[in-house]
Amino acid sequence: MSIAVTAASGHLGSEIIKATVALVGNEQVIGIARDPEKVQALDVEIRRGDYNNRTEFEQSLAGVDALLLVSGMDSPDKRIDQHRNVIAAAQTSNVKKIVYTSIQGADKGNTFSPIVQTNRQTERDIQASGLDWVIGRNGIYIEPDVEYIDTYKEKGEIANCAADGKCGYTSRPELAYAYARMLTDVVHNGNSYNLHGESITQTQLANYLNNSFGTHLSYRPMSVAEYRQQRIAELGDFIGNIIAGIYEGIRNGDADNPSDFVLAAGRTHESWQEYFNGLG
Repeated sequence: MSIAVTAASGHLGSEIIKATVALVGNEQVIGIARDPEKVQALDVEIRRGDYNNRTEFEQSLAGVDALLLVSGMDSPDKRIDQHRNVIAAAQTSNVKKIVYTSIQGADKGNTFSPIVQTNRQTERDIQASGLDWVIGRNGIYIEPDVEYIDTYKEKGEIANCAADGKCGYTSRPELAYAYARMLTDVVHNGNSYNLHGESITQTQLANYLNNSFGTHLSYRPMSVAEYRQQRIAELGDFIGNIIAGIYEGIRNGDADNPSDFVLAAGRTHESWQEYFNGLG
């Protein structure tokens, strides 16, 4: 069985490749990247593939049985067609199965919703493709908060508009573990899974960071409008609105969903106590 993973140069794609290699060996795994020269430290064959170029993807999928499609990072108006290029290339190249990394969230009601809408459309496109499929809906990555620790230290707080809402966080290695099994086991075919660990509040997140890094962070809730204005001022309209929408979704309960991680991975998600203990 030949397995291809897109976005091989990215954080999630590269982790999924490593987890899949651990299951089936490196000779059965292929990484696909828009810029293969950016792929580092992956002992697998790397092929060139750009979501905008269907013909190129048809070539990169030659001989591939199962494809892991990492959701694109482009703007919503471009993303659906890019994903459709990959799906069509998979059909033409006789790929038998597509596994898609989707997201959780509300498809209306906040500024993150347009991104969710594109993911839901791709889910429908894959389900209608005639291929075997599995869909994972990822929780929010925990890594950015850890990487942001120096800024949190400077400010002495975590401040956003999530309020008391709980968020189903996850980590890239945990997602990769689940996706490797979703790719390689037919029992998952035709299923959609919410992939995240225990849902926690921003106050709980601050406490975990404090215990790991010896900080004294507190959580300060902000209004949605205030937080959106702050994020746009720092990150620009596109990213600022996305980030504000994510935290508004947490506030509204859109990120606190039942987790199907055990069904997808065959084991429980790493606890946050274990995760943060491992950072020390």
